[in-house]
Amino acid sequence: MTPSEELRAAAERLRELAEAAHGSPWAAVAIPRPGYDLPAWWVESNHQDLDGSTSATVADCPWGEADARYIAAMHPGVGKALAAWLEAAARDYEAGVTAADDVFRDDPAGRDRFLATGPGAPSPHALTVARQILGSTS
Repeated sequence: MTPSEELRAAAERLRELAEAAHGSPWAAVAIPRPGYDLPAWWVESNHQDLDGSTSATVADCPWGEADARYIAAMHPGVGKALAAWLEAAARDYEAGVTAADDVFRDDPAGRDRFLATGPGAPSPHALTVARQILGSTS
């Protein structure tokens, strides 16, 4: 898979997950648990359900506040923004390929260097994020 294909596949996967997720934004909420020292932490959204309720628990996080706050911070709006960033990185890389084809027409080695390590190289951060989303490491 080319770098732009990886980036676009991850953007598509993330967008699908974000669209299917329940509402946005999310908030971490402490729920007291009688008989326990620590509360359970839930993640809620203000998305209105079909039954008219405006708050729904999307994850029960009894393991801790930090996890609930992190999950809440990664709500579907963040996923959609990350998907847009990954698509922009794919477009940037494709523009680099087009430029390399024009500039290095008679220099295949120069073209390869430009696309591997030069200004035409794909964003290493975007590729890392894309590969995490896709569950791959290469």
